[in-house]
Amino acid sequence: MPSSWSRPAISPETSGLLIARAHDELLAGNEDRRLDDVRPLVTESWRRSMASLVGPEGLPTLELASEELEAYRRAHPLAGVMDMVRALLLPGTAEESGVIVAVGDAAGRLLWVEGDRHIRTLTGDLGFVAGANWAEDAVGTSAPGTALTLDRSVQIRGAEHFNRLVQPWSCTAAPVHDPETRRLIGMIDVTGGPEAVTPQAQLLVDATARAIESEILVARLRAQQAPPPRRSAPARALLRILGRDRAMLEIGGSTLELSARHAEILLLLAVHREGLSAEALSEAVYGHAAVETLRPEMVRLRRALVPLAPRVVPASRPYRLIDGLETDAQHVLSLLDRGAHRVALAAYSGPVLPESDAPGVVEVRESVRSTLREALIAEAGVDVLLAYADAVDGRDDEEVLRLCLSMLPPRSPKRAGLVARIERLERE
Repeated sequence: MPSSWSRPAISPETSGLLIARAHDELLAGNEDRRLDDVRPLVTESWRRSMASLVGPEGLPTLELASEELEAYRRAHPLAGVMDMVRALLLPGTAEESGVIVAVGDAAGRLLWVEGDRHIRTLTGDLGFVAGANWAEDAVGTSAPGTALTLDRSVQIRGAEHFNRLVQPWSCTAAPVHDPETRRLIGMIDVTGGPEAVTPQAQLLVDATARAIESEILVARLRAQQAPPPRRSAPARALLRILGRDRAMLEIGGSTLELSARHAEILLLLAVHREGLSAEALSEAVYGHAAVETLRPEMVRLRRALVPLAPRVVPASRPYRLIDGLETDAQHVLSLLDRGAHRVALAAYSGPVLPESDAPGVVEVRESVRSTLREALIAEAGVDVLLAYADAVDGRDDEEVLRLCLSMLPPRSPKRAGLVARIERLERE
């Protein structure tokens, strides 16, 4: 069955060039100039974005890591209607539909992003992936975030986006409400080219939102019981180990800086969730079996953790973290899995515990480094690769530099600098 999305017969009412100029004037502080060329809905959203200190080229934050995302969306009321969303908005071959469909929660966090494979690759590079926050006060004007802010369906065309990185795309989004309380529970969004912002697209997205609300109500009536009470989730524990030798443990708004040895132990237990024997853990930390040295270190680690993070205190026989522990390195890998290369590179603040020589840590460090490098080489755009080539891990990587050179247009002013760097590496 062919896709329902067809390109509009007419151009957008306001040219992208005029809107882009108005955007530049507003950012420059000239609010009274050129704004007549822009819809009031958009200018008001731009001003809210500026009031929220949103950067015009910023990247969204990943607020739901992989395991947390899976658990959260399983419990979300929109989980039970995803088949309906796919049937209504992605007919035929979804991966060649010409658009992508995102479903998110009331806070603007994307929970599902599906549809055209090529578009998902390109938009994923900008952080339009499951788990990312696309609220208006986080990334500025966009259909998902602005629809939630205004509590009505919204269409945002190209240059109307506050974030310049998103301006190649257009989108239509509508809020979704609880059918009984009318409380906002999420939104649906269609993103693509001009076909995503036709009047027919808005009608279809609005109709889908109403169909979702009806389906949720029918499901409740069938179940003949009230929804289970929501339980507040325990504070998430995060271990920051990228680009720092003394790791930082964050939990519930509090932080604890760890010693180098304690950072190594917690990292290894976070990676080996099944647990490690005393012998295996001591080998990974010290490079040889040193159980008698490890045991008093574990006592000191437990003592340090109890006041702030009792849930993170390791159990023994084997040593393991019962509740699990996320790391910022795992977040980078999760972003790469979702195709958010630009966001992943921005989140990669340096090697894992760079000064550690613990064998287990060295293995993790090289695994993260090589996974990032290979993903960028295989899938990232030239702008992301150039940014990687300027980072510590990529600046002396001749293969990356040559790949950037091959991807740049012949007259790009960036070519000369790359050639000079390649020649320097060849001489050395």
